Amino acid sequence: MSQYDDKSRPIDLKGVKTYPLASRSSKVSLKDFAKPLEDDSSVDDFLSHLPNILAVQSLRELVARMRRARTLQKPIIWGIGGHVIKVGLAPLLIDLMKRGFLTAVAANGSVLIHDAEIAMIGSTSEDVDATLSEGAFGGAEETGQLLNSAARDAARDGIGLGEAMGRSLQASNAKHRDYSLLSATYEAKIPFTAHVTIGGDIAHFHPDANGEALGAATHHDFRLLADVVRQMNGGGVYLNVGSAVVLPEIFLKCVTLVRNLGHPLVDITTANFDFIQSYRPQTNVVRRPTEDAESRGLSITGHHELMIPLLAAMLIAKQPV
Repeated sequence: MSQYDDKSRPIDLKGVKTYPLASRSSKVSLKDFAKPLEDDSSVDDFLSHLPNILAVQSLRELVARMRRARTLQKPIIWGIGGHVIKVGLAPLLIDLMKRGFLTAVAANGSVLIHDAEIAMIGSTSEDVDATLSEGAFGGAEETGQLLNSAARDAARDGIGLGEAMGRSLQASNAKHRDYSLLSATYEAKIPFTAHVTIGGDIAHFHPDANGEALGAATHHDFRLLADVVRQMNGGGVYLNVGSAVVLPEIFLKCVTLVRNLGHPLVDITTANFDFIQSYRPQTNVVRRPTEDAESRGLSITGHHELMIPLLAAMLIAKQPV
């Protein structure tokens, strides 16, 4: 006999109630399953054969809302970190811009570095470990000169840092400017706002660095982005792709500024793309700005070099996905 018998005994299961399996409501059924591809399957076939479960459902909802935003001529803002450029996605973003699925860009400072270097010499992303011990990390002359010259020109001309960078790349006839998001948006007159954290980018310790000019230029871009966010009311979309801190904070401040000034900001869509779902994007992009009944916040986890091409393919697919 167990020493516990006078206090507790294993519960008797004979009285448990059951029900027929087929009578139960279930979250997954055969209609949601993935379908195998044929040897001659197209991209559209691939997209339509994806399982209609979890992240695929989120992507499909985002695609529907981005298509709606384009139809309504509402902003589709891409907030991007430098990794988006480093993994070679600028050509896809440029194509989406031409198709109306990107109407504004908000970028952190590293985007300016990598995009400009791609435009100038067709490569970027130095080996930090190999150069840091010698104090050579971030010492590229052309990169620092271009960014800081653009900052001074922006402050002088009363424009933003993103616009000034695009203008400089266009004026310099950069060899690979066709791969530059800065250059493409400038040429198309698409707002590109740059949000730098002074001291956070290699160009800020260049001999030509001017904190006053950088501050004026990036503050101009904050106010410009706030106006684009204002226009999101009634169907606009904001994507945060690869920025864990700076752009989620910037976006949240734009949202509160717009509402502080008395402008409505409802029925918007936000989405966060990243390797992991961290606090600020989840809170400042996905949840807080979308608390009205018509808005929607989405979280999609995965490598940018896989998820953004997938999103692009779904957006331009001939058939509904």
